[in-house]
Amino acid sequence: GHSDALLVSAGSGVIIAKTDKELLIATNNHVVDGADKLTVTLNNNDEYNARVIGTDANTDLALIKITPEKGKTLDPISFGNSDDVKVGEWAVAVGNPFGFNSSVTAGIISAKGRGVSEGSVGIKSFIQHDAAVNPGNSGGALVNTNGDLIGINTMIYSQTGNYAGISFAVPSNIVKKIVTDLKQYGTVQRAVLGISYEEL
Repeated sequence: GHSDALLVSAGSGVIIAKTDKELLIATNNHVVDGADKLTVTLNNNDEYNARVIGTDANTDLALIKITPEKGKTLDPISFGNSDDVKVGEWAVAVGNPFGFNSSVTAGIISAKGRGVSEGSVGIKSFIQHDAAVNPGNSGGALVNTNGDLIGINTMIYSQTGNYAGISFAVPSNIVKKIVTDLKQYGTVQRAVLGISYEEL
């Protein structure tokens, strides 16, 4: 007999804004890409169906929303300025590695402005850090010691598929621009330089 296999994948997300009825959550595009059904589980284990507002494969970011019951809402994270992050400062990653809910790992900022040639992500300014990030951490928060968002954990460098000491996060200033555009337009507004050249 023919059976449709159910593929379940998990990731993490960050509540970045709330309206009267909705919570807006930033995550990675690869976490929601191709999903027929999205379920968000909050810290208090409440589960909600989520809807995608917009995605951007170029930065591997996505904006989704849920409508929690009255009085069950959570406060959004405060954004830090990722340009002010310094190499050597402490950072904390929060996510759901291997499905272990709300795991917290700590490390330091290893480098800024890292370009990664893997895959199709067109961002050349990752924050590199060494807080442990594993499958399921994707889309989770990287915060500074004040608890301000400085990045969204997106990928790791690894020869095994598990944590090897090198993690990459999309800087919060890029996240802010992308999610603002997704919220406003449903797609990302990018400037294009309108000149061409020819050899003399």
